[in-house]
Amino acid sequence: MGDMSALTIDQKSFAPAGAMKQELAALVMLRRLKAHGVDYFFCNPGTDFPAIVEAFSMAEADPEIAKSIPKPIVVTHENAAVAIAHGVYLVTGRPQAVMVHVNVGTANTVNGAANANRDNAPILLMAGRTPITETGLHGSRSRNIHWAQEMFDQAGMLREFVKWDYELKIATETVNAVDRAMELMMSSPRGPAYLSLPREIVSTSIAVTEPRRIRAVAGAAWPEPAAIQELAALVAKAKRPLIITSTSGRTPAGFDALSALTQQYAIGVITLYGRYVCLPTSHDMHLGFQTRPFLQDADLVIVLECDVPWIPSLENPPADCKVVHIGEDPAFSRYPARAFPVDISIRADATVALQALGTELARLLPETSPEAASVAERRSLIASRRTALRDGWRVQAEKASQAAHITPEQISRCISDVAGPDAILVNEYPLRLEHVDREQSGSFLGQSPAGGLGWGLGAALGVKLASPDKLVVATLGDGAYVFDNPTACHWVSAAQNLPVLVVIYNNQLYGAVRNSTSAMYRDGVSANNDCRLLADLSPSPAFEKIAEASGAYGERVEDPSQLKAAMERAMHAVIHEKRQALLNVVCKY
Repeated sequence: MGDMSALTIDQKSFAPAGAMKQELAALVMLRRLKAHGVDYFFCNPGTDFPAIVEAFSMAEADPEIAKSIPKPIVVTHENAAVAIAHGVYLVTGRPQAVMVHVNVGTANTVNGAANANRDNAPILLMAGRTPITETGLHGSRSRNIHWAQEMFDQAGMLREFVKWDYELKIATETVNAVDRAMELMMSSPRGPAYLSLPREIVSTSIAVTEPRRIRAVAGAAWPEPAAIQELAALVAKAKRPLIITSTSGRTPAGFDALSALTQQYAIGVITLYGRYVCLPTSHDMHLGFQTRPFLQDADLVIVLECDVPWIPSLENPPADCKVVHIGEDPAFSRYPARAFPVDISIRADATVALQALGTELARLLPETSPEAASVAERRSLIASRRTALRDGWRVQAEKASQAAHITPEQISRCISDVAGPDAILVNEYPLRLEHVDREQSGSFLGQSPAGGLGWGLGAALGVKLASPDKLVVATLGDGAYVFDNPTACHWVSAAQNLPVLVVIYNNQLYGAVRNSTSAMYRDGVSANNDCRLLADLSPSPAFEKIAEASGAYGERVEDPSQLKAAMERAMHAVIHEKRQALLNVVCKY
């Protein structure tokens, strides 16, 4: 076992001058999380949690302690716990905390950690660590699994997906460890961190002093004035400028800045793989969700907080087109391979960059200048393109409405009409944004570009937890729903009184698998079976029954003529009966 003498030292000897009392390290940790704005402690507990349980038990017995620590929420699967925390962050913008059981619990968080990493979500992932000592300390090993569950490098399982990882080695460093995690998680660009907690350490009583100040964190870099001036000059002379974005609408300020700038200077916007409402659906500059056909004749492309602005093997902008990347990490330096052209790279918060660009354009393009005529020409061109685009969507919707079976376009339009503008839609793949009206910032949230399935339902519960007065609708594929740990999520929904509406687009397929195979082997042998091999999920379970087991309203829908009425019944259950609901909508696509 090596030299363990350091672990047997009386921790009281480390008490700083002026210490007033002794407190359980686990309670100190919880208090510090709360001081950083963490309201909930999502957990899937195990044998490493006794000190955590003791701390929360103290809070149950003492209201003053309860006010100073996060609320504990048990989630019966780790991936679901991370997804719920992710959803709360998307609404509140505050850091979140999840604790799981040693290495096996950590293994179940890796998928959620990948999603959080690529979506810049600051979630502190904590895990117990098998007791270090075999005997001699309070919390030493007491079960056979304490040998089998130890690893040489527990954090190595998810190190690539966190900004920082650490093992708490001495209880008196508890506050410092939490502070360090939060400092790095909340610094630009944000992201998750990992902290492992040996059972003996968090079970130790330590001296407590006056609370320390919360350290300030670094925000995004300020855009370089010269780069903004160069970009403004390109915008001023461009005939077909285009902004491609994914996440610039993460905040209301970003939503407003993009809306104002593009309206004033007639710059078309494509929300590609959108995870937020970046522009209102009705905005004059909204050019939809696909780069075709706009990329092929653009003379300036501004890649605004978008990791993959186009697929180079399928399409590219013209060779003489100028390409500008703007973002907190415009090069996406954590991506091993990414080779898009870059003429100007601006490291800055999207909102700040857009505001700075607007100021420079106002100087460069006053309304009386000859160059202002080019803005009018752009506005006219975008208006005609937008009309053609929306006409195409209408034709698509009419065709879908005439189908003998339910289509994803029908489901999406129905959700938009019945849920209304104030609902928050949380999507894991199937929602067709072309057929959904979203006018408000924060009214749509999409999955991380990491694409780790099992996010949508948990995230919707987190959104509901943070927005109790909002109608929250989770739109999921049938394959995604299975990954979502539905039994765990429906239990949390019932236990925490978080009524959400779940709409399953049930085509009995892994659509991504089938579509990828079809794209590569449309003339191959796979096509003889519609590329369904390894993608076929039939026979489909009665998903509504899974939800009903936790008290939900459940209904299966197959007839297009019954879709709207079923949607209204489900929403009535959520809004008026205050219980969760699930629609299992059988569709083809």
